[in-house]
Amino acid sequence: MTNTLLNKAQALCDGKGARFTAVRRKVLKLMLEHAGAISAYDLLDSLRATDPSAKPPTVYRALDFLLEQHFIHRVESQNAFIACNDFSENHQLQLYICEKCQDVQEVHSQLIQQSIYDQARLNDFEVKSQTVEAFGLCHQCRLD
Repeated sequence: MTNTLLNKAQALCDGKGARFTAVRRKVLKLMLEHAGAISAYDLLDSLRATDPSAKPPTVYRALDFLLEQHFIHRVESQNAFIACNDFSENHQLQLYICEKCQDVQEVHSQLIQQSIYDQARLNDFEVKSQTVEAFGLCHQCRLD
């Protein structure tokens, strides 16, 4: 699955003329292999395992690029990032965040999205983007 998404990211970048550098690819790969959200500094630590000279700006530039390309999402409440499971440019998402294990699940509910747009229209508000973060317990943590 990881290689499939990395190849898709490469193809999308090639189609847009965007540079999917080795560092950007490595950061995305680390994120795809990581369960749940990961902070920039945890990514930096992982990156330093293969590139000891990596610095915070290296990771932040890679994250900015990956966000711009819609390959990852920012989890605002955790000041962290997750790899996206849908690289399309205009998808809205909802995140289910487990308060116990910190797992983050990305979902796409048309019903929630439509409700947000309907309320925005009623309030004469133009939504540019939306991310809903819902907190609770995942199935596994409820069993524990």
